[in-house]
Amino acid sequence: MASIRRPIQESVGDRLFLALVYLFLTAVLIAALYPLIFVVSSSFSSPSAVSGGRVWLWPVEATLIGYKSALQNKLILTGYTNSLIYTVAGTLISVTTTIMLAFPLSRKSFFGRGALTVFLVFTMLFSGGLIPTYLVVKEVGMINTPWALLIPNAISVWQVIIARSFFQTSIPEELAEASEMDGCSDFRYILSVVLPLSKPILAVLSLMYAVGQWNAYFDALIYLKDSSLYPLQLFLRSILIQDANIVSTIGLGSIAQKQQLVDLMKYSIIVLSSLPVLIIYPFVQRYFVQGMLIGSVKG
Repeated sequence: MASIRRPIQESVGDRLFLALVYLFLTAVLIAALYPLIFVVSSSFSSPSAVSGGRVWLWPVEATLIGYKSALQNKLILTGYTNSLIYTVAGTLISVTTTIMLAFPLSRKSFFGRGALTVFLVFTMLFSGGLIPTYLVVKEVGMINTPWALLIPNAISVWQVIIARSFFQTSIPEELAEASEMDGCSDFRYILSVVLPLSKPILAVLSLMYAVGQWNAYFDALIYLKDSSLYPLQLFLRSILIQDANIVSTIGLGSIAQKQQLVDLMKYSIIVLSSLPVLIIYPFVQRYFVQGMLIGSVKG
């Protein structure tokens, strides 16, 4: 006769501890979620409600005027377009160069991979600094060009290490040997065998590089002089810190009304600037978790 398994009885101390854990996690969730709700609610509220501090949780006097004003502003549209271009181009360059560097480092047959890895890790500990980097960018003629935002930070050593660990644990050496016996070149082997098997790490690299490129503004602040090349984050920084230029670009209305509209536009632009990342993440989440676990834990 099979014995009946009874559930293990939890002690009062265990239940109390579990309740405290849930209480703490709930508090952390509220602390992290409320600012997001507040920003979204403010972006759909009227300018007078936002400036008067009447928005607390739900939109007050709901309206889309903040989004309409933001999308009609030429500076915002220019910045949004530039950020999309920089993000797509920068992600393609970064992922391609990272794969080209990480895959050879993962192969035992690659001569000098240990020394090269040491040099890469060394750059994580020591940096030349802002002024030497600026001088290098200036000497190669990238000042006030989009390349200044795409090339200097194209490769992240941390992403290279994660990708290398993934290739070491997920792409066996026997595949390369079998491909070589079939007459497959190294380039064809990477395109036809390695990359189709590396969707998780490609998702990780793409998301990390895309988010970093989309949120970057400091390089644009240092290297760009032409406002037509500014990314969205630089315009957003200008709006949050200095309203005068934005107020002057708004049409009719008193100075007070324009300032109220600018206060509302801040929240609308924050929501608009977060949309691309929020849209992309659900599509890569499955591969993202798998790639991070394989690339970091097993490495």
